[in-house]
Amino acid sequence: MHSTRFTVMFAAAVCVVCSIFVAGSAVLLKDQQEANKLLDRQSKVLIVAGLIGEGEKLSAKDIDARFKQNIKPVLVDLTTGDTAEGDAATFDQKKAAADPATSRVAPPNEAKVARLPNQGLVFKVVDNGELKGLVLPIEGKGLWSTLYGFLALEADSKTIEGITFYEHGETPGLGGEVDNPRWKSLWKDRKAVDDSWKPKISVTKGAAGTPKDDPFHVDGLSGATITSRGVTFLVQFWLGENGFGPFLTKYRAEKGLLSSVTQEKRL
Repeated sequence: MHSTRFTVMFAAAVCVVCSIFVAGSAVLLKDQQEANKLLDRQSKVLIVAGLIGEGEKLSAKDIDARFKQNIKPVLVDLTTGDTAEGDAATFDQKKAAADPATSRVAPPNEAKVARLPNQGLVFKVVDNGELKGLVLPIEGKGLWSTLYGFLALEADSKTIEGITFYEHGETPGLGGEVDNPRWKSLWKDRKAVDDSWKPKISVTKGAAGTPKDDPFHVDGLSGATITSRGVTFLVQFWLGENGFGPFLTKYRAEKGLLSSVTQEKRL
């Protein structure tokens, strides 16, 4: 029969060995984890931009190749909307927002975004050198968690190409339906902003009409009113003046879109 001292020492030795094993594994797998994280982001951006079908299976090599061919990430100053210096390929907007050195306190907002990164990451969608659209990172509070995802706009910066979320902790079958391909498909061809470029898209209570008849509304998530409202608030926040609004205003001015809306109103 072993003594108490032996039992304690044996248990301590096992703990030390396991700790070394876990720590070593974490260090050895860090590069692979970072690579997987980058691959997942690339995949989500391609899906929301309509360059990969929902559920389509591609190799890591094919995803990387398609991303490099069709997606051009750029850093922008969220305050001015100007292009910013830095490595867009490795920029992590979530980490930047969490670091007081690279972020600021967000003004009060219904999306409950606490801090804003000084720089944001915009993904330009291109085809043979021609700009086809924009993908914007979005985030905000749902019922139980912060939802992180992407919103894709067509080149007119008004029409929605798609939406997706890659991280959240909402209730499966309720708020977790933000992952449902059927619900995400309802966003396509809706209008993100009105003719004054004010964010207007929202998740309504109940069923919305078709994109043509009811362009500013998306079906609500059954049994998930708070999550639905949270999605409305976070999308409108990042389309607005405290999110990517300054960048979008500059983009529209450069593309002559602001003047075209003015002309439409005069007609």
